[in-house]
Amino acid sequence: MRSGDARLNSLRRKLSLKPSVFLRFCLTFFLPVVAGMFLYLYPAHAQERREDPRVQQLYSEAKAAEASGDLAGAVAKYESLLSVSPRLAAAYNNLGALYLRTHEFKKAVGVLEKGLELDAKMSSASAMLGIALYESGDYGAARTRLESTLRSKPNDDHAELFLANDLIKLGDLSSAASHLERLASRQPKNQEVWYLLGKVHMKLSEQALAHLNEIDPDSVWVHQISGEIMESMKNYDGALLEYRRAVEMAPRQPGVHYLLGNAYWALASWSDAVNELKAELAIDPENCAAHWKIGNAMLEQRLDPTQALASIDKALELCPKLVQAKVDRGRALIRMERNSEAITDLRSAEKISPEEPTIHFLLGQALRSLGRTADAKVEMDIFTKLEENARAASAEHAKQVLENKARTSPQN
Repeated sequence: MRSGDARLNSLRRKLSLKPSVFLRFCLTFFLPVVAGMFLYLYPAHAQERREDPRVQQLYSEAKAAEASGDLAGAVAKYESLLSVSPRLAAAYNNLGALYLRTHEFKKAVGVLEKGLELDAKMSSASAMLGIALYESGDYGAARTRLESTLRSKPNDDHAELFLANDLIKLGDLSSAASHLERLASRQPKNQEVWYLLGKVHMKLSEQALAHLNEIDPDSVWVHQISGEIMESMKNYDGALLEYRRAVEMAPRQPGVHYLLGNAYWALASWSDAVNELKAELAIDPENCAAHWKIGNAMLEQRLDPTQALASIDKALELCPKLVQAKVDRGRALIRMERNSEAITDLRSAEKISPEEPTIHFLLGQALRSLGRTADAKVEMDIFTKLEENARAASAEHAKQVLENKARTSPQN
């Protein structure tokens, strides 16, 4: 009997449940191979497994089949294992994971529910059940399960992303935005998260516009938010029409001249931009962005850098951490051949935003003008690398956007 107990304890150690295995799953349908499937043997049924050596054999065969890529074979082995030992909870977990990977979501739901009836503490099974319910289109039940998962594991990024998608499907955009904002704080370079957050905010803006239209379809607020929505979609011509109408209706309302001036600025219509930004400053003289963009527009037109510098200095007096203003201050100083001062400003901007390519390009110019050729080359090499990375990131972002649209489209 001691020998049997020793074998059982050895088997338990080999097959102990690892809830964090769920974190190995990818966020898309094509989940990667889960390394090392696991089992947990319940003491209440230890006698049953001591008497039936098929449990160990079937587990080994299932694991080998999965390792070789034979998912159908692994599924069959786990199904056989459960027919022999139907109260082996983690086997349901493993089988559910395989069903998810083969897109048999309804089967995954049934199997994972059975496993959780036996062991409600299997966090991996709980999270996978939420995903399976989502993929099955049962968004209400998926929400309940995923929220439960996050209560026990608040930083489970995979579960939280699926929950955000689920809430979007349910139309609870405010809650979706809250979860996406938490994800963005933990994963600031996850472009899918930022894409979804932007999409949610756009939908919230559209809802707000609909309510504003119900109240008064020709109010200044309707024209202002309509312009902002169009501008967010890069429809600057449409935005200009809406902002002009807002300015006509409420010429003394803070913000409307800035929005119109900013749209002109985005279109490189510098003179119109400066006129509107100055009109904004007559209403709100502490708008640091307006001061900076006036200086920037002057530099873009290659006007007197001294005047541009005065506007930029005012912007930085009001908002000392406005990085782009620091960069443009460096540009103005280079134009005025005050390269040593320019380097000081650009180094300050670099500390705040080291991955901004323009900073390194301007540093290269200033250093070269001072005869510091080697240092200038270092900065230009950094500039080139950052530009290449930016292009690669843009291509990857476009790819992720297309994949996310395919994953979240109704037909899926």
